Amino acid sequence: MKVALTIAGSDSGGGAGIQADLKTFHQFGVFGTSVVTAVTAQNTVGVRAWQAIPADLVTRQIDALADDLPPAAVKSGMLGSAELVETVAAGIARRRLPSYVLDPVMVATSGDRLLERDAEHLITRRLVPLARLVTPNLDEAAILTGGEVRTPVDMERAGRALLELGAQAALVKGGHLAGDSVVDVLVTDGTVRRFSRPRLDTTSTHGTGCTLSAAITAGLAHGRPLERAVEDALDFVHRAIAAAPGLGHGHGPLNHFVPAPPRPPTDGL
Repeated sequence: MKVALTIAGSDSGGGAGIQADLKTFHQFGVFGTSVVTAVTAQNTVGVRAWQAIPADLVTRQIDALADDLPPAAVKSGMLGSAELVETVAAGIARRRLPSYVLDPVMVATSGDRLLERDAEHLITRRLVPLARLVTPNLDEAAILTGGEVRTPVDMERAGRALLELGAQAALVKGGHLAGDSVVDVLVTDGTVRRFSRPRLDTTSTHGTGCTLSAAITAGLAHGRPLERAVEDALDFVHRAIAAAPGLGHGHGPLNHFVPAPPRPPTDGL
């Protein structure tokens, strides 16, 4: 069985962060491990408080897993502070963790900040060059690249900029674009692919980015090509949103019980 690792914050509401990642890993048939970077007090309405985990303990979590349960792929989500960005970057590089998916979590779906402002540019400098894939939304792409990102053309430009900063590939997410369709843009070395799906009229979008990056990570852990891993993940998230259980009074969670796309016969256990 393949192992996938998530390095992220814990969501007490169960819809995002570590909880969403582990649920997604399970659906994709990989064994999920976790490095907790922060503990949050949140629900579907908003984030009431959060506390970062000491950097030394984050390092010890990374080392414990690398020594005994080495992952075939790894993702990071909420890191919270500049110190933890440095800590995670150092751990990924030192332990040579493979197929790293960087979800540059900065603001929650509710609008609450999950990253200190002084850490934003540190992500660009320290984590982007380590990434096999970066998965920013429009606002995150603008912060990481220093340019406006409002259209699919802007998304392509931002994706190329992230490659110039050292990433192997970038998936710029268009969930905040206006219109009846959601467009996501995958930029790799020499190729650009746009994925388009009908926009779903729903407020059940809590944990969408976490789930997407976790699903991609699971696909990479299985050894799937990047574009196939992205395509499968986008399909899974779309169906999970469509089947959302309608929990809570704010931005509700997705339905992580929807089946993952069928595994190709080349996937190993």
